[in-house]
Amino acid sequence: MLPWSRVLRPLTALLLTAAVALFPAVTATTATAAPAADARPGSGWNDYTCKPSAAHPRPVVLVHGTFGNSVDNWLGLAPYLEDRGYCVFSLDYGQLSGVPLFHGLGPVEESAAQLAAHVDKVLAATGAAETDLVGHSQGGMMPRYYLRFLGGAAKVNALVGIAPSNHGTTLSGLTHLLPYFPGVGDLLNEHTPALADQVVGSDVLTRLNAGGDTVPGVRYTVLATKHDEVVTPYRSQFLDGPGVRNVLLQDLCPLDLSEHLAIGLFDRIAFHEVTNALDPAHATPTTCASVFG
Repeated sequence: MLPWSRVLRPLTALLLTAAVALFPAVTATTATAAPAADARPGSGWNDYTCKPSAAHPRPVVLVHGTFGNSVDNWLGLAPYLEDRGYCVFSLDYGQLSGVPLFHGLGPVEESAAQLAAHVDKVLAATGAAETDLVGHSQGGMMPRYYLRFLGGAAKVNALVGIAPSNHGTTLSGLTHLLPYFPGVGDLLNEHTPALADQVVGSDVLTRLNAGGDTVPGVRYTVLATKHDEVVTPYRSQFLDGPGVRNVLLQDLCPLDLSEHLAIGLFDRIAFHEVTNALDPAHATPTTCASVFG
């Protein structure tokens, strides 16, 4: 990948941040009334009449990434899992007042509380005792706050993180420039807290990772690509601890060129590894041919 293309998406994200910060209607307050994910027409999932089968006894909750939402982030993976017999649900979190469609921007702590409420709703509807979580980018990291601090470990069997920001990101080194631009860090904190929370060394990440990356009783899988240009360096995505499986897609298929967005949006090699993580007893080898599966 050409050097300029490796920083294109991070620069786009920063431009989006600036647009959000300067939009007149925006405040740093998480929206109090956001559209319910299950109220969106044509999503194809979030069927609250779905009852988990004996083969797949736990509902799957999909957790979108920064600037994502409950539909667009999962147009590939949600149908993929549905076709394989899973009850699939997704949520919107981290909404900012006056900012439609682009979510995952509010403080991580508040987003984790939204996830906790959504998991309770899914478990009540399905009758399941536990759920499995699959998250992309921030959506792979933020649930760890729920597991560690909000009692989620008792309600979650497995967490699958797709390119998660587990130990923060330098955005290909761009965050190292923040000290040279006085006020930019404050702008991030004030208008897009989730971005500030995901910078290497943030208070949230320091608390989250203090004392170990994992909590007992939960299985963790991390799927990463060496072509990631957003959560960098890519190995910072990996977790340490019992019950952890770290997977680099290029170890399974050297031809996989997916970067940060593609791995979550349409990479069927990654999707195959998600199903292996959800049902390890029936896992099958993931290869380049998994793209046809």
